Amino acid sequence: MIKKQLFISFLVVLLITAVSCNSNRKIYYSDGGVAKVNNDSTGKVHHRLGKKGNPDRKERGLGLSFGKYSKLTKNGTLDQKYEAAIKYFDAEDYTKALGLFEELMAVYRGTARGEEVHYYYAYCNYNLEDYLVAGYQFRNYVKVFPSGKHAEECAYMNAYCFYLNSPEYSLDQIDTKLAIKEFQSFVTRYPKSERIPKCNELIDQLRGKLERKSYENAMLYYNMADYKAAVTSFGNHIKDFPGTEHAEQLSYLTIRAWYSLALISIEAKKQERYKAAMDSYTKFVESYPKSIYLKDAEFVYSSAQKALEKYNKSSS
Repeated sequence: MIKKQLFISFLVVLLITAVSCNSNRKIYYSDGGVAKVNNDSTGKVHHRLGKKGNPDRKERGLGLSFGKYSKLTKNGTLDQKYEAAIKYFDAEDYTKALGLFEELMAVYRGTARGEEVHYYYAYCNYNLEDYLVAGYQFRNYVKVFPSGKHAEECAYMNAYCFYLNSPEYSLDQIDTKLAIKEFQSFVTRYPKSERIPKCNELIDQLRGKLERKSYENAMLYYNMADYKAAVTSFGNHIKDFPGTEHAEQLSYLTIRAWYSLALISIEAKKQERYKAAMDSYTKFVESYPKSIYLKDAEFVYSSAQKALEKYNKSSS
């Protein structure tokens, strides 16, 4: 009986050993990030590291454990750190690559290798989605290496980082305006660049966001019955965005806003505001003689005219 149990135990051990030998060895990452491949508007394939990762991702032959990485950062030579940083970057481990490149930035400043270190350091931040720092580093690369082999690409990426930081239209649009400015500077500086069509496309997107914010703000004033601010905003929108699809609507609402403002104005202001409504109607009819708002505009004009005549009679 005892021999039988020993024999069974022996077989179990053999089976476990066989399975272990045939199974694939996996490397598990403490950062747990997901490697995403994104073919972005630079025309190059960039690897991004998300918050949750693929545990099956390999270091592609780098073979540095956390302990060896720590030893490298403390005692490694500059050449070893540079080579390891490149390998980490290629393996999409941008956090470790960033730490090494950050140290090398100070050491190689002003040298030929320093140019490559700066370039990789900027992309480490970009791939970790820290677009504020990445944009600064791309911009700084162009400043330090204006004739560098990556200068055009970094100039574009500087603008592109502002684009990525541009928020929803309802929020502050400083980064949106800066992105437009930087794309325009890029187009001026590199007029023959193959990236020009993409720049123009992104500029149109950014302007569309500014246009929507302008329109929504103007409509907010009107709906809140702040007619004076609405009239100003309508005019600014049409001026700032020539060809806007809202031009006809806002021109019509300008008539209504002036008339509504006149109704709630003090006596000293009524006359000029009724007249402003009538003048706005005249411009509207000249610009949009077949407008869908024409009947309503005529009614407002007629009402303003009657009110003005009545007001003039009572004043005389």
